[in-house]
Amino acid sequence: MSPLLDVRDLHAGYGPITVLRGIDLTVEDGEIVVVLGANGAGKTTLLRALSGMIAGKGSATVDGNSVLGRRPDQIVRLGVAHVPQGRGTITDLTVDENLQLGAYARKDGEIEADKERWFELFPRLRERRTQTAGSMSGGEQQMLAIARALMARPRLLLLDEPSLGLAPLVTQEVFRSLAQVNAEQGTAVLVVEQNANLALDVGNRGYVLETGGIVAAGSAQQLQQDEAVRKAYLGY
Repeated sequence: MSPLLDVRDLHAGYGPITVLRGIDLTVEDGEIVVVLGANGAGKTTLLRALSGMIAGKGSATVDGNSVLGRRPDQIVRLGVAHVPQGRGTITDLTVDENLQLGAYARKDGEIEADKERWFELFPRLRERRTQTAGSMSGGEQQMLAIARALMARPRLLLLDEPSLGLAPLVTQEVFRSLAQVNAEQGTAVLVVEQNANLALDVGNRGYVLETGGIVAAGSAQQLQQDEAVRKAYLGY
């Protein structure tokens, strides 16, 4: 059985600058996979290529369907949702309007029920339902960005540095919520994260990306025990 996400020999970059140089990785249905790497390693470029924000060469399929060469909205319809670095909420819209926007491609009658589901997961969003996103804290905006992405009912959620700029306790709450969504909904997650300890605690597997290439891969436990990974990313 093929992986949900199957990436082979992926190259991508910006104009004449190549950032990713032959990436191979997979995400199985229902898995949480972590991508670690220093600034400039190509982590954000990877997610942008998979979500159609930039062009890529090679092979990248979701459930057997190629995502390369497709527009972002077409990739959303294949079951992929992307939460970019820096939240990605529309600050002038309310919480409710942001969530409604996340379901723009859906034609079913369960959108309001899904809003209630994510309000239960992130109670602070219910309290701020009529507030504009821009008036909320960074942590609340990150929760909203995740909830908005989940409104598309994705099979695969791409997350770019969800802990960026957040207080440690808020970061822990965000990752607990991700683990809960994964356990209850079966949503697969590919998360780029510099807080390696927290990410590997909730992840099943991981990859280490350096200068546009994969230099290590394994289970979350294997990476946590790898001496080079510990020194570079785990701080011990």
